[in-house]
Amino acid sequence: MEWQPDEQGLQQVLQLLKDSQSPDTATQRAVQEKLEQLNQFPDFNNYLIFVLTSLKSEDEPTRSLSGLILKNNVKAHYQNFPPNVAEFIKRECLNNIGDPSPLIRATIGILITTIASKGELQTWPELLPQLCNLLNSDDYNTCEGSFGALQKICEDSSELLDSDALNRPLNIMIPKFLQFFKHCSPKIRSHAIACVNQFIIGRAEALMDNIDTFIESLFALAGDEDSEVRKNVCRALVMLLEVRIDRLIPHMHSIIQYMLQRTQDPDENVALEACEFWLTLAEQPICKEALSGHLVQLTPILVNGMKYSEIDIILLKGDVEEDEAVPDSEQDIKPRFHKSRTVTLQHEGGEGEEGEDIDEDDDDDDDTLSDWNLRKCSAAALDVLANVFREELLPHLLPLLKGLLFHPDWVIKESGILVLGAIAEGCMQGMVPYLPELIPHLIQCLCDKKALVRSIACWTLSRYAHWVVSQPPDSHLKPLMTELLKRILDGNKRVQEAACSAFATLEEEACTELVPYLSFILDTLVFAFGKYQHKNLLILYDAIGTLADSVGHHLNQEEYIQKLMPPLIAKWNELKDEDKDLFPLLECLSSVATALQSGFLPYCEPVYQRCVTLVQKTLAQAMMYSQQPDQYEAPDKDFMIVALDLLSGLAEGLGGHVDTLVSRSNIMTLLFQCMQDTMPEVRQSSFALLGDLTKACFPHVKPCIAEFMPILGTNLNPEFISVCNNATWAIGEICMQMGVEMQPYIAMVLSQLVEIINRPNTPKTLLENTAITIGRLGYVCPQEVAPVLPQFIRPWCTSLRNIRDNEEKDSAFRGICMMIGVNPGGVVQDFIFFCDAVASWVSPKDDLRDMFYKILHGFKEQVGEENWQQFSEQFPPPAEGETGSVLRRLDSLHPPKR
Repeated sequence: MEWQPDEQGLQQVLQLLKDSQSPDTATQRAVQEKLEQLNQFPDFNNYLIFVLTSLKSEDEPTRSLSGLILKNNVKAHYQNFPPNVAEFIKRECLNNIGDPSPLIRATIGILITTIASKGELQTWPELLPQLCNLLNSDDYNTCEGSFGALQKICEDSSELLDSDALNRPLNIMIPKFLQFFKHCSPKIRSHAIACVNQFIIGRAEALMDNIDTFIESLFALAGDEDSEVRKNVCRALVMLLEVRIDRLIPHMHSIIQYMLQRTQDPDENVALEACEFWLTLAEQPICKEALSGHLVQLTPILVNGMKYSEIDIILLKGDVEEDEAVPDSEQDIKPRFHKSRTVTLQHEGGEGEEGEDIDEDDDDDDDTLSDWNLRKCSAAALDVLANVFREELLPHLLPLLKGLLFHPDWVIKESGILVLGAIAEGCMQGMVPYLPELIPHLIQCLCDKKALVRSIACWTLSRYAHWVVSQPPDSHLKPLMTELLKRILDGNKRVQEAACSAFATLEEEACTELVPYLSFILDTLVFAFGKYQHKNLLILYDAIGTLADSVGHHLNQEEYIQKLMPPLIAKWNELKDEDKDLFPLLECLSSVATALQSGFLPYCEPVYQRCVTLVQKTLAQAMMYSQQPDQYEAPDKDFMIVALDLLSGLAEGLGGHVDTLVSRSNIMTLLFQCMQDTMPEVRQSSFALLGDLTKACFPHVKPCIAEFMPILGTNLNPEFISVCNNATWAIGEICMQMGVEMQPYIAMVLSQLVEIINRPNTPKTLLENTAITIGRLGYVCPQEVAPVLPQFIRPWCTSLRNIRDNEEKDSAFRGICMMIGVNPGGVVQDFIFFCDAVASWVSPKDDLRDMFYKILHGFKEQVGEENWQQFSEQFPPPAEGETGSVLRRLDSLHPPKR
């Protein structure tokens, strides 16, 4: 007997559905309670499906709502539905997929997909065959409804459909979908392409077997009059470019012609999909060859796409000039993630390089419209193409730029400034002759009456900061800095934000060039404190932290400290321990403490205490959560990570002065717990702090070494690069303090370090830190480390040849020399690499120079003059082009002073 609703029950459900559409919160709450009660009755779900599929007398929104409530129940409780209820729901869905109402069809489609995604594709074997069968129906609604459901299933379960678990239904589905590319209804054609598109990136076998048919069918739809079809065709071609470029190459000329048209499509969604094509093509090796002849057409199209659309301007409140007094709404503020501290070394090229895991995100010129749009995509495409074509792009761009940059319409002028910023990285060399004129023009644009022009000028100027700083300071740096500081105090929040970010970039480039202007800079940044709303305050902290990183100890002047510290400490006292605004403030203070060194002493105690408290609170909360997860919430460990990093900054900045603070706190006990945390970022920051405390106040660390070393040993696992890196560095620092007492711990760490230095693809920073630490272990315990010298000497030498002369390099090389003294045979095979590494020193200390001399001349005497000559002719590839200079530098190592 088929299930039938009870009239009274049905009225009750309908009343509930009506109430749930009420805007009143009390009514909404009552509805939630009622829903929870009704969910105790298994056949409540039968009522819901009945209203959705059979109660045609009700209005569509009510029926659809009934389906959406049922969908939520399926999501939450499907495994508890009695079998007869589940069967009834599935049957009703398939019988009504062709409902005359598009809204009801779509709701049933969502419901089918939700059931399927609960692992039911395996236990509902008739679903896919029936849906595919219904595609052949003469009734349009049935065909369209089935396709809608299939498209959602393809989106949700693309991997499962291409697996043996279901006997590869795609082998039937893909050819079936391809037949519908020619259907008379644009909606059906669009569904068919969208279904197939789900399988391109995963290179589904069934699709790869039909790839040529697919591509031909796409070409046949190129001129389709329906914008949704055109959009899906463009999307397919973009993905094929990534996975099957071999099949597109023969047609590349006509595809490019087609995409040039589509990038100008009157429908912005189509234009955006087409514009992605240029971004993807730029990453392919064939890009230059394929696009060279088309730049003359493509460049103006991309430039044209970089204008704000009318809708952008409305969304960005482009007509509002002064909004600094309007408080920010919380959803405007993107969550901020703290990037834990990674210890890096100084290189020849300047500051420590952080090669492996930085994500650059400075290309976002208008964050609040973080939705990807045609403007952003066009700008990104121009940026990557500038990196491919370099100067060759300029003949196509420069004539356009002239017209844009001086245009009376601000929207066009603004797009010109964006173009100039987008090409900055790729075309820098070719732009240099024009910059002496362009930079003053851009600086002038910082005073434009339109806020959106002022803000884009900030961003574009930041992209040329490197060049500005390379010129005499009075020519461009001074005027740029003066105007940017005015913009930091702009009346428009978007301009404030752009100016602060641009200023931070300028600080990174200019470093100590800013020292003469520090007083003026600090006045501005401190004034902004009182002016900024919530969101921009967070960016201001970043600008202050970057300033401290850039000028370092030059900030340690009483006058500057008096300006800067009171407002920072006032904010610090204002914020509660659980306020996430502490993150950027702690990061900022960490940089300031490192820069001010002893100048931070008057402020260090409360800051230190609070950091310890934050670590302690987080650990306690984590403990309670692990014991009673239903009673307590999991803590946000970022509070602990940022606090550990600030403690590192204090230890680094205050050096020995941190001793009294450490002795009055339980930081070593807390550190022991943090070093064993399950979260890699917590361990990463713990090891950085351990290394900094080892340098600053080793007597407090020493009693814990026996407990700490085994933990450091187990973290030498390159799966977590930054954790491994910091643990390695900390071992090296401990080793320098322990001296010969390090001996019992060598076995815990040496074999892992040797393994890491020999692993292929180990990031540069980790290689260098590993080499330094192995050298230091050999320095304090040469007898223990020297026997394995042949296992690491070659990678050791190649990884340290590019580091600047410094203390770490010095101790590591002393270690190598001592190990060679113990085991000279261990270096013979790779002696050539040792010579190369020695030659990388600019000015070693005298006693280290003597060590080098003894080893080199000992070797020379041992092999004899003739062999030395032959040997020196075959210098290794790392020294390519430097062979002569290497030999000259080795020979210039004078004999030891008597």
